[in-house]
Amino acid sequence: MNTADELTTIKTAINVRYAEVASSCCSLSCGGAFDHANIQKDEIFVDLGSGRGNDVLKAARKTGSNGFAYGIDYTEEMLLIAETSRKKLRLDNAKFINSPIESIPLDSNSADVIISNCTINHAKDKSAVYSEIYRILKSGGRFVVSDVIAEKELPEEVTNDPEAWAACYGGSIVKDKYFDAIREGGFTDIEVIELSDPYDKGGVMVQSITLRGFKK
Repeated sequence: MNTADELTTIKTAINVRYAEVASSCCSLSCGGAFDHANIQKDEIFVDLGSGRGNDVLKAARKTGSNGFAYGIDYTEEMLLIAETSRKKLRLDNAKFINSPIESIPLDSNSADVIISNCTINHAKDKSAVYSEIYRILKSGGRFVVSDVIAEKELPEEVTNDPEAWAACYGGSIVKDKYFDAIREGGFTDIEVIELSDPYDKGGVMVQSITLRGFKK
């Protein structure tokens, strides 16, 4: 299978999984990115992998009428639920966008705070995601990301399994490589807020991590 076919297969598996759970009440998070974001009035907020849109709608209330909250997601079913909730709450300072997180249709230097919760592990090119985070953030802006990392290098039978990618562990990489991806994106100021003990996921050991970084 060539790289393009592999990426398509992985993205299809991820979309199928999230389409299936869109209408359920299960939690899809792996940490408290929103709680650590310290969102302020009038800020521009972005959630990568916004799912049902709950954090975006909470952020829209916090930022107020002079702020704005964007949700970026790639699953139509999730976006439909999020937009339905936005209309029901009559929040005009929120918007949901269908887009991959490796290429986000927002202006450079436009966001004050970006969060992501258990989403970047799905991306094949994590440095591309962090490059986009860096591009979109204003100088002095911050990101707070909760994600899944691998305790050790994963075997090929896991990294080549689209279902493992969809289940939030097949795309996980070890901590050092994850930090390399963040630095390749342009960040130098990175802080570990939370790091769980290793736990079993699909027969491999992973950890949940929450990170904060600033664009200088």
